[in-house]
Amino acid sequence: MLKPLVTVLSATLLLGSGAALAQTTRPGLWDIQHKMGGDPEIDRAMAEMQKQLAAMPPAQRKQMEAMMGQQGVSMAPGSKGGMALKICITPEMAARQEMPSQTEGDCTTTIHSRSASTLKMSYACKNPPSSGEGTYTFSGDTAYTMKMVMKTTRQGKPASMTMEGQGKWLSADCGTVKPMAPPKR
Repeated sequence: MLKPLVTVLSATLLLGSGAALAQTTRPGLWDIQHKMGGDPEIDRAMAEMQKQLAAMPPAQRKQMEAMMGQQGVSMAPGSKGGMALKICITPEMAARQEMPSQTEGDCTTTIHSRSASTLKMSYACKNPPSSGEGTYTFSGDTAYTMKMVMKTTRQGKPASMTMEGQGKWLSADCGTVKPMAPPKR
C-alpha cells in the first residue's frame, strides 16, 4: 500500500519542483520543500513515510539515497511534515528553461501562462493516473513559492490533494547531486 502511494507522491513532488524551475532560473543546486495535504489518507501516508525514513537503518538509508541519487534526486524529511528535495539544474537546462523531471508514469506538463513573476501550469500522468494544476510565484531567479491542486484515483475512487512548497537556490556547485533528465512534452 505504501509503495504505490510513495511513487505517486514522489512523481508529484518532482513534477511540481520541475515546473517551477521552467521559469528563468539560476543553474546549480536547489533545495525544494513541499508539503502535501487535503486528504487524510495522504496525510497518514506522509507521516508514516517520515517515520520510516527516520527509523531506517543507516545501511538501508544509504542504499535508498544512492538509488535516488542515480535518478538525480536527494530526498529527505522536510520541515512541518513535508519532504525536502535537492535537485541540480545545469547551465544548459537553465538556458533552455527545461524542467527536471523523473517520474514513473507517462506524464506531460503544460505551461498555460508565464510572466516575470508567475507561472501557471498543469500536468497529466497516465500511469499512475493523476493530474493537477498550480501557480508559482517567483522572487527573481533564486526562489519561488507554489500552490497546486492534484487529482488521482486510489483503489478505484477519485481523490484530491493540495501541495504547497518553496524552492531556494543553494549554490552554483551541485556537489554529488546529478542533473535529472528533461521531461516529456
